[in-house]
Amino acid sequence: MKLRQAGADSATINIKDGQVPQENAMPRFPYHVRPETAVLTRGFDPRLSVGSARPPVYRSSTYVFSSPEAAERAFGIVLGKIRPLDGETPDLIYTRLNHPNAQILEDQLVPLERGAAASAVFNSGMAAIFTVIIGCLERGRSLLYTQPLYGGTQHLIHQVLEPLGFVTKPVGAGETEGITRAIEASDDLGLVLIETPSNPTLVMTDIAAAAEAVRRHPNRPLLAVDNTLLGPTFQHPLVHGADLVLYSATKFLGGFSDLLAGAVLSADSELIQRVRGMRALFGNILQADECWILNSRLSTVRLRMERQSKNAQRIAEQVAAHSRVERIFYPSLFTDREQIRIRDVQTDYPGSLFSLELHGGRLAVFDFLRRLQIGRNAVSLGGVETLVCHPRTTTHSELSEDELAAAGISESLVRISVGTEHWRDLLDDFMHALDME
Repeated sequence: MKLRQAGADSATINIKDGQVPQENAMPRFPYHVRPETAVLTRGFDPRLSVGSARPPVYRSSTYVFSSPEAAERAFGIVLGKIRPLDGETPDLIYTRLNHPNAQILEDQLVPLERGAAASAVFNSGMAAIFTVIIGCLERGRSLLYTQPLYGGTQHLIHQVLEPLGFVTKPVGAGETEGITRAIEASDDLGLVLIETPSNPTLVMTDIAAAAEAVRRHPNRPLLAVDNTLLGPTFQHPLVHGADLVLYSATKFLGGFSDLLAGAVLSADSELIQRVRGMRALFGNILQADECWILNSRLSTVRLRMERQSKNAQRIAEQVAAHSRVERIFYPSLFTDREQIRIRDVQTDYPGSLFSLELHGGRLAVFDFLRRLQIGRNAVSLGGVETLVCHPRTTTHSELSEDELAAAGISESLVRISVGTEHWRDLLDDFMHALDME
């Protein structure tokens, strides 16, 4: 029989008498292809879509098998009973499990994440985080996480994981020695979750140090890194030893504030297959239309992020000197030696987010938000438009007073996600909003 392959590397694997040849049936370029090219060429073959130059949308819930044997093999792979060959894509079964647009998107995400071999896409960033935690954290094992986290993630930990009986342990972001000690001291550790830089204070955590600590741990817990704020362009957790990289793809990957999506990537294809298996149970795969939209954005991720980062750095370094700014949080303006060290080793550019603490507390922040003309008072980040919010009353409002204090999220803190507008216009807007007389 012939086992169909989906995507740009489409081929057939001939299976005779139940024997599958071990050679890789996926054709490769005869030369090295860089990420900017791979993101436009992997995972899709126009010949399979009546010559369409770009992937169409496949709105189908169920798929016809090429043969009974192919159906058997497809279910065996999906259920984890059979290990797929290198590069093998089994027959499609049902959209809750997988579909063409998800396969194409997952193939084309891989070259963007340095060190990745496979990916899985989800219908939101929270779906990606939840699926990884439930799929990778065994009963009786604990979760260690850095604080602060995105408010929704922390709420998930308190409102879902802890009531289910999971033991969770916070540790301060950026505390390299403290994180190492916490990993070593947790006999029951199963998963470490790091968000770096942290949201919204931009504290950076040493990924390589955490990776070394988990490798030495007798349980060999997994290390997952939420890379939403700097990835995939400016920070590469897999290169530094992370097992999994998590994204709210709604943010920089999507880039236009018009879709919800999540993604998980790893250098370990079997680990991603395990995550996909849990995704199939939850039914939280990203749907075809959203996959199609997100796929169309991937080739411009680096272009957008570089423009946004340059804008943010120019603005932050000038806004920092304003008399109403008490403190600024931005990587190029770090003063702490450890944070500077982590930044220089771990990241390529400072990114497009910065936070300000303003003199005058919440009242001053609310007045600042009201006076903005270009920056929009909204949550989320990573879009081409500039978004500004007050984390304590919005994105992190679910945290307790103790958690807010531990995270350094004060009443006077405002978070800014810089877009692709002209930086001088944005600077004028911020300066006008700060000049409150």
